[in-house]
Amino acid sequence: MEKMKLTKLEKFWVLYDVGNSAFIMLVSTIIPIYFNYLAKEAGISEVDYLAYWGYAASAATIIVALIGPILGTMADTKNFKKPMFAVTMLIGVTGCAMLSVPKSWLIFLVVFVIAKVGYNASVIFYDSMLVDITAQDRMDTVSSHGYAWGYIGSCIPFVISLVFVLMYKSIGITMGMGMTIAFSLNAVWWLLVTLPLLRNYKQKYYVEMPEHPVKSSFQRLGKTLGAIKKEKHIFVYLLAFFFFIDGVYTIISMATAYGSALGLDSTGLLLALLVTQIVAFPCALLFSRLSKKYETGFLIKICILAYTGIAIFAIQLDKQWEFWFLAVMVGMFQGAIQALSRSYFAKIIPAEKSGEYFGIYDICGKGASFVGTTLVGVVAQATNVANAGVAIISVMFVIGFLLFCKAVKLNQCRS
Repeated sequence: MEKMKLTKLEKFWVLYDVGNSAFIMLVSTIIPIYFNYLAKEAGISEVDYLAYWGYAASAATIIVALIGPILGTMADTKNFKKPMFAVTMLIGVTGCAMLSVPKSWLIFLVVFVIAKVGYNASVIFYDSMLVDITAQDRMDTVSSHGYAWGYIGSCIPFVISLVFVLMYKSIGITMGMGMTIAFSLNAVWWLLVTLPLLRNYKQKYYVEMPEHPVKSSFQRLGKTLGAIKKEKHIFVYLLAFFFFIDGVYTIISMATAYGSALGLDSTGLLLALLVTQIVAFPCALLFSRLSKKYETGFLIKICILAYTGIAIFAIQLDKQWEFWFLAVMVGMFQGAIQALSRSYFAKIIPAEKSGEYFGIYDICGKGASFVGTTLVGVVAQATNVANAGVAIISVMFVIGFLLFCKAVKLNQCRS
């Protein structure tokens, strides 16, 4: 199978995945553990801690789900996408750096929500750049490389952060200082690796500047929403994506919090999730190569079925080795399902409307995450059993699989 080399611009685009993945790695590992520490200091129970963390993650995603489509539509205007991307990226970077400041669990969650909103919003513009920086027949490969190098690249600041977070006593600093170094290091990493993309990206597909850009954006969004209802292959795909990506994002957001609530060792949780990143790197690249031989839709179906099994296995999880096994399995399919879903969508939408379409795509992705994290929190509190909240995730995967099969058929009929 012929190996495809990335262009300079494609590499610069991939680098943003390397940068923002460092923040997401913190969200999946160190941040919820530090929040658990602050919550314990305030006398909050483990079940309530898991629920509050889920509600905070939900708040961040629902905010972006509400503002994402209009931001994406505005970004389609000529010369708008890069500055909007830069502003939201800087909000995320600043929020990440400021996470060590609050000593109150509630204020910490507020800062976290701001940082997560900045990250999520920046990804709308970043994803929509895919149509500008590469050709359609290269999208699966470039998108997969983004996730693959994001996973392995994020390990660099994460491993350095672990030294200060886990060995702060040996180094002779406080836990607070260790967290400050970790959050600041990852924020600087995120910013620095983004600079090449900011310097070299040019918006290729756009609409001309209207007389009233904001008003025009709302009008274009309304027309697009109406058009999507008629474009059944896109509409059903977005429904399917809403359901199956729910489980993916919920597992990413809640994995460490779930393990902590079950009383598993924090160091073991962090190392297990580091293994996830390492496993995800070659597996994402493997699926990139497989996409040249097999249909993207077929590969996405495999990923959804694998995640269904992962979610079912997680219901009975109560031992450290089971969490390690889960981490490896997630790593095998996490990058693939995200990368292939992104490139599949990019190939079926109009390139000049990529911003607004990816804004809607983000509603389905982040909105799904809102539903998943909220359900986990509500069910955990209602039953007082952390495992019970996980059961609902497997159901979402099954619904997503059935809808995706329908979307693929509709797209094939259209072609």
